[in-house]
Amino acid sequence: MRIDKFLKVSRILKRRTVAQEAAAAGKISVNGREVKPAYRVKAGDVVELSFASGALKFRVLDVKETVKKEEASSLYEVIA
Repeated sequence: MRIDKFLKVSRILKRRTVAQEAAAAGKISVNGREVKPAYRVKAGDVVELSFASGALKFRVLDVKETVKKEEASSLYEVIA
């Protein structure tokens, strides 16, 4: 699954276009490498998202096309 779609499905970012813009601006890195919106994310990847107020680092646990709102947080675990 593409990184922009994963961020939307997991509800880390609200819209896919926001995820695409973040990736295009170089604010998303996977396993220490900056990625484009089309990057294929897989279980075990460590993703870091940079915001103006800080950063979010998480590990991908599962990749699913669709998921219920209550189960969205089961797709990843936040790393301190």
